[in-house]
Amino acid sequence: MSPLRALFSALFLFVIFTFQESAVARINFPIAGFSFYLAVLIALMALEESSGAVLMGFLGGFILDLAPSTGTPFGQWALVLTLIGYLIATNRESIGDFTSRPGAFVGFVSVASALTLASYLLSGTLLGENNGSFLHNAVVILGNSLWTLIFAPLVLPLLAKLRSLSLTSRERI
Repeated sequence: MSPLRALFSALFLFVIFTFQESAVARINFPIAGFSFYLAVLIALMALEESSGAVLMGFLGGFILDLAPSTGTPFGQWALVLTLIGYLIATNRESIGDFTSRPGAFVGFVSVASALTLASYLLSGTLLGENNGSFLHNAVVILGNSLWTLIFAPLVLPLLAKLRSLSLTSRERI
């Protein structure tokens, strides 16, 4: 990933984060909330090459750590999302090109979103955070996965087009 694309990606993620905090977070979804930002970030990590996925995870986590509503240690989101980016990057070859199959891509983003939230809870527990009850956390993770499964098909084609527009001629090869 070129430095210019990294800057463009960071600015894009910041715009998506602002939209998440100002609009999506204000909607009372049944069952549990929905993290539009997390779905977009995971989709972008899945569309990137290996080093780009890890960098996108770190940049996305750093932006989430800057949120005023986050009451956790600084760097926790960056750690978790860098780990998820690394897992996506290293397992991309064994999973296959799931980004070309729309149903598999939507399912992957939904499952990866649940895995990310579960990893965040686990890291919070290891850091001594009070995360609430197991049942409440399970409902939040399952609810977020459900809403990601519903809304991801609306957003993923647009993200794929935006990413292809941001590629340089050297990166398109």
